[in-house]
Amino acid sequence: MFYETQKNNHGLPHNPFKSLIIPRPIGWITTQDDAGNVNLAPYSYFNALCDNPPMIMFSTTNSRSKGVVKDTLHNAETQGEFVVNMATFELREAVNLSSAPLPKDESEVAFAKLETLPSSLVKPPRIKSSPIHLECKYYRSLQLPSNNGDTNRVVFGTVIGVHIDDVLIVNGKIDVTRIKPIARLGYMDYAVVDNIFSMQRPL
Repeated sequence: MFYETQKNNHGLPHNPFKSLIIPRPIGWITTQDDAGNVNLAPYSYFNALCDNPPMIMFSTTNSRSKGVVKDTLHNAETQGEFVVNMATFELREAVNLSSAPLPKDESEVAFAKLETLPSSLVKPPRIKSSPIHLECKYYRSLQLPSNNGDTNRVVFGTVIGVHIDDVLIVNGKIDVTRIKPIARLGYMDYAVVDNIFSMQRPL
């Protein structure tokens, strides 16, 4: 099949685009506003960008309130800090709960029955049950075009601190099968990384 994205003439009951760039890692992000209120939300438009310095990105799309940016975006841009917590299979229900459209003054951390730990270099806390945390300094944002008036914006951050649960380190390497990270597919589908294979690059 072929379809033009502007026309959306694929003839399917759901837009297939999000099922074509998969799996997408999930950035489970904690931020804090100027009053100290903590926000937690998952973002599946998320990835690493480079490693020297280590930088990541996430993008916010489809704001539920036209003209009002999401709390994560607002907090990262105004406070200049955020934390990425690893989303794992064990934490999948909590990750899903934290995506609920709660009122601004209601905590997703409490709603998902999670505990936090203080960060080492930034103000937003870490999710205690997550085995890996990336403490980030906000770098800049890039506004993207939108066809329906939503806020499509990419946030870039520099990773300045990393926490890794020691149980994940085996023979000097991270054992991904012990983490079991989850990833977003299309629709309401997810995947879990519990099997890996290796290949050597050509010389």
